[in-house]
Amino acid sequence: MLASAHLPAAPAPAPAAGIGRLAATVGRLQSLLHDAESSADVRVLIALARGILMERLHIAPAAAARQLEELAERSGVPVVELAADIVNEIAGDPLGEVARAAVPDPRRDTSGAQALNVRLRAAEAGVLTASDVHAAAGSLHRQALEPLGAVAVAVWALAADGSLLLAGHSGFPAAEARSWHQTPPGVETVARRAIRTRSTHWSKGSDRAPSIGERTFGPDAARVAIPAQLGGRLLGVLEVCWPGPVGELPQPVHRQLQALAELCAHTLDIMPAADQPGGSAGSGVSGAPGGPNGQSNQAGPGQGPAVDPGLSDLLDGLLEPALVLQPQYDAAGVLADFRIVHANRRFVDPVGRPSAAILGTPFLQAYPLSAEDGGLYERIEHVHATGEPSHHDRVVLRALIAGIPVSTSLTVGISRLGRRLVLIWHPEDEEARLARLLQHAQRLGRMGGFEENLLTGEVTWSSELFELFGLPTTAQPVPIRELAAHAHADDVAAISRFVRTVLHHRTHASAAFRLQRGDGVQRYIRIVAEPVLEDGTMTAVRGACQDVSAQHWTEIALAATRDRLEHSEREVEEGNRLTLRLQRAIMPVAPTLIDAMGLQIATRYRPAEKGHLVGGDWYDAVVLPNGRILLVVGDVAGHGIDAATEMVALRNALRGLAATGATPSQMLNWLGTVAHHMSGNVVTATVICGIYDPEDRVFRWSRAGHPPPLLVRDGATVVPPMPDGILLGALGEARYEEQTLQLQQGDRLLMYTDGLIERRDRDIEESLADLLKLVQPDIDSLEGQLEHLLLHSNADTDDDTCLIGVEVR
Repeated sequence: MLASAHLPAAPAPAPAAGIGRLAATVGRLQSLLHDAESSADVRVLIALARGILMERLHIAPAAAARQLEELAERSGVPVVELAADIVNEIAGDPLGEVARAAVPDPRRDTSGAQALNVRLRAAEAGVLTASDVHAAAGSLHRQALEPLGAVAVAVWALAADGSLLLAGHSGFPAAEARSWHQTPPGVETVARRAIRTRSTHWSKGSDRAPSIGERTFGPDAARVAIPAQLGGRLLGVLEVCWPGPVGELPQPVHRQLQALAELCAHTLDIMPAADQPGGSAGSGVSGAPGGPNGQSNQAGPGQGPAVDPGLSDLLDGLLEPALVLQPQYDAAGVLADFRIVHANRRFVDPVGRPSAAILGTPFLQAYPLSAEDGGLYERIEHVHATGEPSHHDRVVLRALIAGIPVSTSLTVGISRLGRRLVLIWHPEDEEARLARLLQHAQRLGRMGGFEENLLTGEVTWSSELFELFGLPTTAQPVPIRELAAHAHADDVAAISRFVRTVLHHRTHASAAFRLQRGDGVQRYIRIVAEPVLEDGTMTAVRGACQDVSAQHWTEIALAATRDRLEHSEREVEEGNRLTLRLQRAIMPVAPTLIDAMGLQIATRYRPAEKGHLVGGDWYDAVVLPNGRILLVVGDVAGHGIDAATEMVALRNALRGLAATGATPSQMLNWLGTVAHHMSGNVVTATVICGIYDPEDRVFRWSRAGHPPPLLVRDGATVVPPMPDGILLGALGEARYEEQTLQLQQGDRLLMYTDGLIERRDRDIEESLADLLKLVQPDIDSLEGQLEHLLLHSNADTDDDTCLIGVEVR
């Protein structure tokens, strides 16, 4: 298991009392920050679960919160564990598979897979809400890797030139991280080996490669580097460091590390690391001369002219989001745009992008709608031209989200600092932002909300509800008591029950009805409402209506499809029943025992476990007119009525050919031609055909692609020399070889179909070797030997099985 103890630290001199108190205060604050970040990740996880309940149950946020708490109370698990289970059930991703496959380790984690489930989902939630790769690395370390004993985490991004950029880290000293901000392509490191092999690489012992943190954790530290791949693209490496040697990790931990590396790949895909000293996204690299101010205008996304560290620290200390804009000029020296060269730590993008996604891009590319008349870009140009600082309480910044224009109201401050501009903005309060998002959710979900004040009679509708009812926004909203007048005549009773439940029984209710709009359009509407009670008095009714017309017609189509499917299933079931009767008539399931011409012949037939898998397996044992005995076992490819009828045809054809006195090889030559041209269709099958001569006890046999027989003699089981022969029916003019086997008194010969040995996870050679071990030569009875093989066979293909045993008397 993982080593959990940190490396021993050298004793340090006792600090002065004042320094000691300061160090203790800093340590306590760091611990509080760690706990706050962990709690934030857990809150995001619970919010995700609430959102899932809202979408699946079509309920409001408050109702989703109550539902989550009630489910947790009834199931007897904490809310956060239930939230992780809900996200797991919906996601169906590698993180969920790792949590479900986890085995608790009593030495490290008494809560078992459930706690791992919470940790992985909390780590994912922290990554999803992280502002950059550095914050995402901290969440991975804090939630998922610290419980495994890891002391540090590094996330490397693979640059276009093959170098490795330290995109994010946790647990490594800042000074050492700065010295490892970029590794050239030719330097062999732990992460580089994982990149080169595209596989997980362990660095420990004599096979150690250099990497970040060597000065801190020493030469005994163990590391693992896992490639971060997404859709076949190699985006970087996740490197995890332990303080000392580690033993062999369990397989679930390997899968957990791989799932976390995939999560890092998603993060690197949307938050590309900036190629700059220090590895902090947003600082950029120095540009080449070009343009009036000596700065390059060719920097790509994620890059930009360098920002002075003092200015960067100053802006990072602000409580408001801030951007630094660098003027861009065209070839004629005319101002063309402003490039975003820095975003401070509190930057919040109205579109929801991380800062790394807009760094190095022109402002108009990041916010194209700001170029409208009187917009934000015009104000930025004015400050650049005049140098006069500007402050505006309400500036509307418009952006596109999935092609939908979204407006954000900002408080904006713009000032010029040298040749650059500093743009500070503060989005409107959270409540207004959530209201706007709710408005878009209602529009996309074709739903609208309403509230009716029962004391004043005032009815308030959202704009989406007016659109749903086909009314202009200037129209008078419809009170809940008058709703029946807008419903189809057949739905009036349902609306009346709904109104009576809400207004008279004062409880939550829902109903579905057909809305008759004034423009003649009929829509299927689902309405939900609940009373608002204050001190036992009902003062208002709140609710929502949703257009479910598409769902209604889909349900009708599904019902018709289910009817057709049930009819088809009945037809298939009847066909399977007929096929099964046919095969049972030809191949009886009851055991048979034959004594003929000095041979004891026992047969067994085991049908498939599933009736619809009726196949074409058969066996035959016939005493021919010349006193010899025909022994056959075969398997026609496929299942169902076609396979059963083809089996009957081949079986009867082989009986007729045997009556001619032909040899086994000649019979298979003829039978192969028959199978190749049977009824205009090619029939393929595997067969062993043999003839036993009682006079000299010689068994002559030929084989067409069938598993070989087994010879049990003197307490040993062997495979006799096999003749060559391809699948029956594969070629029109195939030729089959013949072998002779001199049998002795007491010999047993076992022939079978592949249903006895075939497994999905093993090849036929391995299965045959298992069968040789399964045969028990010391079993006295031939029938007992066959029963033993059927009982202990580990085949898993649900195929028919034929088994024929021959013992020389």
